[in-house]
Amino acid sequence: MRVKCVLCDSIETIDSYCLQAKRLRNRKITTYMCPSCHERIKTNTEKRINSGQFQFRREIKKEKHLN
Repeated sequence: MRVKCVLCDSIETIDSYCLQAKRLRNRKITTYMCPSCHERIKTNTEKRINSGQFQFRREIKKEKHLN
């Protein structure tokens, strides 16, 4: 399945039968981010959380669940 990153507009291919592809097909509002954009946003968010100036409104989960 070909997908397009919403941030950098790069087109990538993911497995058509993976869970993420199924979610993209069935829930049209779900967006795709490439791994590099996802990692970049993750590190920037962690920096803001650790700085003390950012209030994280969601509860931080202790166990990893399905992504």
